[in-house]
Amino acid sequence: MRGRVRGRRRAGSRALPPGGSEIAVGAVIVLGVVVVGFVIEEALEAYELRHAYPEESGTARETKPSSREAEAQRKPKPDPSGQGSQPPVPTEPSERARRPECRPIPVPRASKDAPHNACADRVPPNRYPGMDVSVGGVRFDALQVGVPALWEIKTHRFDQYSSFVQRMEIQKELKQLNKERDTAVACGYEFIIGVSTQEHKEALLEADFSLNVFVTGCSR
Repeated sequence: MRGRVRGRRRAGSRALPPGGSEIAVGAVIVLGVVVVGFVIEEALEAYELRHAYPEESGTARETKPSSREAEAQRKPKPDPSGQGSQPPVPTEPSERARRPECRPIPVPRASKDAPHNACADRVPPNRYPGMDVSVGGVRFDALQVGVPALWEIKTHRFDQYSSFVQRMEIQKELKQLNKERDTAVACGYEFIIGVSTQEHKEALLEADFSLNVFVTGCSR
């Protein structure tokens, strides 16, 4: 019975016509050649376009940032306003770095004028309260705390002098102040003159505009 069924199935199946398998294989080959040719043609056209417009292709490549550039863009930029930064700290060379004659030496006060000495201690303020400072063999009324600045303090009531006395006083002071300033500058210090009144300051600057004069407001 099984043999009959198998025989019927073989009898009912269709046989390929002569040359049918060769035709099917040929069609597949032709189709493959067409597809490959199309792909090659597309690649050639893209290649010609890139060479015809190199600036466009270069721009397209440049638009994509590198990983380093992207990381740099993500980093926060410093605040131009300077907020959040530490305030500048005045710098001063160490005393050991100065020449021996330029190192400040506290010495007893030359003046016995109590208001003058109190002003010299309070206004700069003085690094050595109650003492003068000797630098380069010259006495100064104060060495300012935290700043390399030597001070000369004047507390007399210059505005109460007559015009003649004022002129004489300015001439005498200029000789003293120029000597002190030359010594201070030669040793790397700033030199500041403290006076009690604005009139005294203006008279000094009129005589020598290069002086650094500060109105202390100290009274007698």
